Amino acid sequence: MTGARIEVEILADGEALARAVAERLCAVAAAAATTPFTIALSGGSTPRRLYELLAAPPSRTLLPWAKIELFFGDERSVPPEHPDSNYGMAKRALLDHVSVVAHRMEAERGDAEGYARLLGERVARRRDGVPVLDVVLLGIGEDGHTASLFPGTAALTERTRWVVMNDVPQLQTQRMTLTYPVLNAADHVWVLAAGAGKRAMVAECLEAARRGDDPPPHPVVGVRPTGGELIWFLDEAAARPAV
Repeated sequence: MTGARIEVEILADGEALARAVAERLCAVAAAAATTPFTIALSGGSTPRRLYELLAAPPSRTLLPWAKIELFFGDERSVPPEHPDSNYGMAKRALLDHVSVVAHRMEAERGDAEGYARLLGERVARRRDGVPVLDVVLLGIGEDGHTASLFPGTAALTERTRWVVMNDVPQLQTQRMTLTYPVLNAADHVWVLAAGAGKRAMVAECLEAARRGDDPPPHPVVGVRPTGGELIWFLDEAAARPAV
């Protein structure tokens, strides 16, 4: 298994994790020469606090919102006002409080090709022909999924399309998700995991990555950027005894 080596940063708790990622995002965005500066947001409880911090001082004033464009790593097949919507969570925590361009995944319409076209139009840089997002934020499910790349699903084998509608039989649903080609083309991929509930999976995934297991035993282990950095931000509860 090739790609970037995983760097691990361990923070005291979820609050410290969110603050560390917010500070790093401000630094990376400030130093970036590209316009737009593109970020793919993640859903879930761990990044919610990060988004709240980005919407408040000092991050709110430090980030160059006028040159930032936000995308999403995945989305459930629900309208934005639905409580399960990743966009809805980000809107309440962040988008309602800053002036920024955000491109919602309309997963309820199933137009994955349309979102892929949008990526191609808005993201100018390419790595091996694939759009290069500046920052991708990801999480880890207790089953090892990331974005909506779930164990045993067809999207795990996708190597050409950038965005797909992925059937997830174990949840009896279909979700829109970025695929490995896009995730692994990004400049900065940051995986966020907090809480004791993630501890066993984090340990298993980090060990598999260290061994270079191929194929990867869990979807998140397949995220290995080909030209960018890969950092796992963990709180102490999720990290023990993995590192």
